[in-house]
Amino acid sequence: MKMTYAELRTKPRTLCSLTGLRVQEFEALLPSFGNAWDIFMQDTFQRKDRQRAMGAGRKAHLSDLADKLLFILMYVRLYPTQEVQGFLFGMSQAQANPWIHRLTRVLNQALGYEQQLPEREPANLESILSRCPSLEFIIDGTERRINRPKDKAERKTYYSGKRKVHTVKNLVIPNRGARCAT
Repeated sequence: MKMTYAELRTKPRTLCSLTGLRVQEFEALLPSFGNAWDIFMQDTFQRKDRQRAMGAGRKAHLSDLADKLLFILMYVRLYPTQEVQGFLFGMSQAQANPWIHRLTRVLNQALGYEQQLPEREPANLESILSRCPSLEFIIDGTERRINRPKDKAERKTYYSGKRKVHTVKNLVIPNRGARCAT
């Protein structure tokens, strides 16, 4: 037995637990994921050094687009071992590995279309806020404990007088659900 989106669609709580998305959110992401998958397929099958035509070779374990999206969202959310991921979707670890690498790139591209990727550079935050005036978020801070650095200057940098231990300070900005319209 292998896990499919058609089966999980009727179990919204389970789908949300496995992927972090409700059925409506999953289906809203599906067209962007489909576009990214089409671009990936076009890039793959239009190569000059390709030996087989599109559709030749073995039949894929993940033939349905929704199952592909379920596969990668579940992997990203739960991060199971590849052996477990393959077992849940009716394939071996050796077959799950290339699917994970392939679909991770496709998911990143799809999230880029949806403008849902996190901004990694703080300098670009101002331009995002100007494009999305309705964007609301909360900034919170946490301290994560680390081993005591050997270098005296580093010890001073990472020492938290409040906690009386060495920590790394992290800023957390959770999204409040606002979407950017561009």
